[in-house]
Amino acid sequence: MTHSKWLIGYGVFLFICGLVGYISNPEKAITALISGSVFGGLSILWGFLLIKGMRFAKWAALVTTLLLCVVFSWRSYASWQAVASGEPKAFAASLITLMLIGSLATVYRLLAKKS
Repeated sequence: MTHSKWLIGYGVFLFICGLVGYISNPEKAITALISGSVFGGLSILWGFLLIKGMRFAKWAALVTTLLLCVVFSWRSYASWQAVASGEPKAFAASLITLMLIGSLATVYRLLAKKS
């Protein structure tokens, strides 16, 4: 699979995760929908730019995804701490952790293979 296809798939993954997060708690999770849409859309954009031969898009995607790894690490940690304190946030913590895993896989993919 090429980097462009991977990034498009990752973008769809982020959008779906944001949508699922919003559906699970529409009153408090509007930011999940917004961030999933924005960063999912950005990843899809990087993928399409790579298809067009714009090599800078790979590095832009890498920087964007590394920033997401930082954010998802922090949010995942905070969410699991809330779960450990008895708050009912296991679903959100699991979803954020899944997004972290997807982001780490994307970073690995962008660094490990040429395409």
